[in-house]
Order: sequence, then C-alpha cells, then structure tokens
Amino acid sequence: MSEEPRWQRLDPRMLLVHPLRQLASLLPALAALFIAGRAFSGPFGGFPWEVLGVAALVAAGVWRYLATEYRITPGRVELRRGLLQRTVVTAPLDRVRTIDLSTTLVHRLLGLSTVRVGTGSDGPGLSLDALRTGAAEELRARLLARAAQLQEHRTPEQAALAGDEPTGPDDSASPGDVAPGDTGAATTPASTPSTTPASTPSTTPASPPTAPAPTSEEVLLRLDPRWALYAPLSTAGLALMGVVLGGGSQAVVPVLQATGWDAWLSALDVSRLGLVAVLALVGVAALVVAPLLAMAGYLVAGWGLTLTRGRGPDGETWQVRKGLLTTTATTVDVHRVAGLVLEQPVGLRLAGAARLQAMTTGLASDQAGTLELVPAAPRRVSETTGAAVLGTPDPLTVPLVPHGPAAVRRRWTRALVAPAVLTGVAALLASLAPFPDAWEGPALTALRVGVPLTLLALLVLAVPVAVGRARALGHALTPTHLVARQGSLLQRRHALDCEHVIGLTLRDTWFQRREGLVSLDATTAGGPERVTVLDVDEAAAVGLAVAAQPGLMAPFVERA
Repeated sequence: MSEEPRWQRLDPRMLLVHPLRQLASLLPALAALFIAGRAFSGPFGGFPWEVLGVAALVAAGVWRYLATEYRITPGRVELRRGLLQRTVVTAPLDRVRTIDLSTTLVHRLLGLSTVRVGTGSDGPGLSLDALRTGAAEELRARLLARAAQLQEHRTPEQAALAGDEPTGPDDSASPGDVAPGDTGAATTPASTPSTTPASTPSTTPASPPTAPAPTSEEVLLRLDPRWALYAPLSTAGLALMGVVLGGGSQAVVPVLQATGWDAWLSALDVSRLGLVAVLALVGVAALVVAPLLAMAGYLVAGWGLTLTRGRGPDGETWQVRKGLLTTTATTVDVHRVAGLVLEQPVGLRLAGAARLQAMTTGLASDQAGTLELVPAAPRRVSETTGAAVLGTPDPLTVPLVPHGPAAVRRRWTRALVAPAVLTGVAALLASLAPFPDAWEGPALTALRVGVPLTLLALLVLAVPVAVGRARALGHALTPTHLVARQGSLLQRRHALDCEHVIGLTLRDTWFQRREGLVSLDATTAGGPERVTVLDVDEAAAVGLAVAAQPGLMAPFVERA
C-alpha cells in the first residue's frame, strides 16, 4: 500500500500578496502608531512604532505561508492551515462542481493566480491562494479531468448522496473515491481525521491525478466595448444615479463655497438656492457623471470577457473569463447548467438589450447559483448565445401562453390597491386631522397637500407597472425546457431544463382560490432554486406539471 502524496506549500511570492492586501485595512492603525510615537515623551519617545507595525504585518504573512500546505490525492484536495491549532479543509473530487481561477492586480504583477474549488455546498469551498499562473491552470485541468472520471464511475447510491443524477454506468467507485458519508468541503481540527479514506487496492498507486489529454476550445462570445453604452440603463446604472444625486446634493453647497462664491451665495434666497443647486446637480449627474461611472464600472468588471466551450475526452465545459483589475475564470461542467435567465430591467428593455445568466449547480454561495454569461448587450446577442448554450433557440424565443383575464386582474389589483388606499387615507387625514397653531402656514400646507400629492404620483406611476406585469406574464413548454416570464421594472424569462426539475409544487392563496388560480413552482438544485409560473389556471398548471415531469406527477393525478 503506497504512501499518501506529500504536502506542498503555496508559491513563496504569496509572501508579498497578503501584506499588500492587508496594508490598506491596517493604514488607520499604522497612522495611529505613527502619531503615538511622535506624541509620547520619555525613553520611548520618537520610537518608529509604525515600522514595528509593518514588521508585524510581514511576520504575519510569513507565518501564514509557513502554516499553509496543500496536497492532491486521487480522490480529494486537502488544504491544511495552522501551526499551533491546525485545521484541514477537504474537497472530494467526485463532488467538485466548479474550479475557478482569479487574479487580482497584485496577483498579475507577481504572476500568480488563486484556485478556488467549489463543491456545491453552502460553504466557501477550498481556495489555494496563491499558485504560479501556469501551475494553477494546469492544476485546474487535472482536477476537472479527475473529477469527471470519478463522477462517471460513481454508484447510484453515491450519486444520490451527492445530490446528483448518476452520469455513468452502475460501476463500483474507482480507486481513490471518498466514502459516501463524506460531505462537500468541510473544516475539521487536525486532531480529527477530516475524511474517511476510501479503501484502495494495493495494485493502484496513490499518486496525484495525471494531466488530461488536450482539449479543443471554441470561443462563443467576446466583449464588445460598445456594449458599455447600455450600462447606465441597467439596474446598477440607475442605482448609481441615485447615489450620485444623494451624495452630490450634500456636497454642492460646500463646493460652491470653497470656490469663493460666498458673496453670491449670501445674496440668494435659501429656498431658491436649494432649487437651483438641485436642478443643476440633477442635470450634471444625469447627463455626465452617473453614465460615465456606470460605463467605467461595466468595462472594469467585464474587460476581456470571453465565453468558451471546451471539449475533451472527459466531457464539455463552459468557461467565463473576465475582469480588468481582478480577473476571474469560472469553469462549469456542461451538465451543471440547469437553464438560463434572460433579464431585462426596464431601461435595457426599452433599448432592446438584455443580460443572460446561467442557472448552475455548484457555484459558491456568494454567487447565488447564477453565472453571468452575457452582460448588458443587444438582446439578439443574448438570444444567440443562449441558443448556443442550450443547443436550441426555442426557450428564449418561443411565444408564451398568456394566463388569462383573471391573472391580468390580479396584476392590476396588486399594483394599484395599496397606493390607492394610502392616497385616500392620507387625503382624509390631511383634511380632517387637527393641527396645533404652530403648524399653521407653509408647514401645514406642505403636509396636507404634499403627502397626498406624492402618494397620488405613486398611484399614477403604478399604472405602467401594472401594464408591464400583465404583458410579461406567460409560460411555455418546449420539448426540453419549462419557460416562465414575469416582472415589470425587472423582467425575467426563465428557461429551466426539465431534466433538472427535482420537485413540483402547486400553491395558492385565499385570493388566488377566489379566481381559480394557482402558482406552479418547479424546484431545481441550480440558480434561484425554483422557477415559478405565476397565477395560472389550476387545470392548466396540473397539465403543465405532468407534461414537464410525467414520471414525477402522474401518480398524483386523478383521471376523470
């Protein structure tokens, strides 16, 4: 029985990464040490305490380097941390879902990359920070190949425990597999074994996974810098507009004062000054500042974006690489893509643009189960890319079945009832409620008139929202995908692969029952975890569920 592979250290250049990364967060503390060293008198007065702080920072980086080791066995990746209190993080290879490479600006300057192994669990996964870029890319290819081999030879019981469908024949686990009782990436003290080693025949050498055969790659999409023009119309662009307006409104008067216009300011009426300043700020921010910031953020986040399909002896993968300051490369097995989401905020929809996301199993918890394939871009680009990913254009282009008058009434009711009631209550209180004498004058007028008018404006704005919700509502069932669309200000069209549906739920509220409507939830392990067909006729919902998953729903349907 051969011995386990030896533990390895990360690249020594990581000694420069962690101190630089922590320096920004520790600058206030270093500044405090500098001031204290100059202020104190006595035998230690004038001592360069800030140098001591930097030395402690460097020492912490050296300690981290010496206390971090990793190794690759035939069945798992292990990361060991600590010298005094040691922990081991383990990622079984047969449960690996994604292997990402990321490089910050500091990493790129040093020729390093971070390898992040995701197992689909809620934890952060396993991260090797940092390795030489060439070695990191080679390690990713080797791990993906070995993970595909292990998943292919899993038994149905192992696949069930991992939450996946078996991807290969019903063979016994290959040498090096982790015992079925193990879960995804887990952290355990060093004194306790982190995993239960699987039995390995003596004839099988326990060596790291070998490099896979060369794969072919096909680039499906590259970022067009002109797409940055859509950034101000996205949800993030509109939010940035609000931030600019809110922050700028607090700074406009001090800025004018700092330029020496005090005499001009004092000659103006305060109320007029506020109106002029706000109007000027709105015009500048709306036309210049916020759009430029949104476009700059779009280019920084998506610079160099490429969507690549890799083909090799162990299957196909999708890889998304992007980023200017921090470059990430996310690789997902084709079988992990549960469907797509075509997302259109109102601004992008009016401009004929959209975003495309993949509903994916195995991403880290901070990625919310979706992987952005196409940022804000012309809708035809998103649809063409989606057709290539799904192998058919139908789920993103097929006409949707409307949900009928009852569903449309519910969209109008939900959009208008609340603001209408609030407007009426505010108007009634403003006309009947007594106010003290101190409130007479402009304050009372503003309260009695301004609040109802504001709510009335919200009621008027709710009308186009209701129209958008009613028009967006619809569903379809293609031979391979369940399609559902909903939303107004943010409209989403979900295309879920029927093979990834693991549960179907029919639910209704008291208001829905009065209209004979239900909502159908299709549960999946990827993306938003469920796709909902809102406010559909009960009989149509049952028929849709049976057609989407006949084996799952047929036993529960009574035949007339």
